[in-house]
Amino acid sequence: MGTDDAETIAPEMCPSANGMPMLGLGTWQNDDAEQCAESVRTALETGYRHIDTAQAYENEAAVGEGIARADVDREEVFLATKVWISNLAHDDVLETARESLDRLGVEYVDLLYVHWPSRTYDPAETLAAFSELYDEGLVENVGVSNFQPEQLEEAVDVCDAPIFANQVELHPLLPQEEIREACDDDDVEVVGYSPLARGQVFDQPEIQAVAEKHDASEAQISLAWAREKGVTAIPKATGADHIGDNWESLTVELDREDVDRIDAIDETSREVDPGFAPWN
Repeated sequence: MGTDDAETIAPEMCPSANGMPMLGLGTWQNDDAEQCAESVRTALETGYRHIDTAQAYENEAAVGEGIARADVDREEVFLATKVWISNLAHDDVLETARESLDRLGVEYVDLLYVHWPSRTYDPAETLAAFSELYDEGLVENVGVSNFQPEQLEEAVDVCDAPIFANQVELHPLLPQEEIREACDDDDVEVVGYSPLARGQVFDQPEIQAVAEKHDASEAQISLAWAREKGVTAIPKATGADHIGDNWESLTVELDREDVDRIDAIDETSREVDPGFAPWN
């Protein structure tokens, strides 16, 4: 399949999870403002309708510029950002979330995450502020990120607004079964970042074999695998070729044998592991 074929895949062909498109564009480390804006524009005009950023990425203004450049209405875009760990005290959440909206050039975001349950995070205080933003209509959905099952359960219990999603690193080398099960129990969507394990999936013989079977790229197979697991994947991509290649993963349908073969990979790799992570 060539990248030109991506233009034939309409946005409505992308499955959704409670209104959230299950394939999105990640923008982590996309810190060149012009490149970031153009990648967002390209993705939206390719068909993507889910864009993910964060305060810590320092590219919210560029993401907003990309949305403004695209020939796509703002209301069609599911836009997510995250509040950084130094801004999670109650009043800081309220202040910095509004600053994020200003940088993005939007009146609301579709999903606002607690980026990590660390540093200034206090479940009751932090999530009370998120609930206020939700009640004001500045945030359509409240999310958490990098939460372990016990932290997710606590967040669900104390937050007045529904917890919509938990964003975690997730790929065939880190399938996160326990977290997926906990999210399912609490009716929380799973969003997977680094779904290609920073390229590690390309070297897996099992994924290579399935890719050859489907005449697809290893990236497309990994993204199709995530979709089979009910996971919303947000791969980072900057160039039009990679943006298009990832989008074409929507045409790949894995069978049970394919999924079992990928599930049987016995290599484990965690690509994002800061010292303040809750599992450390």
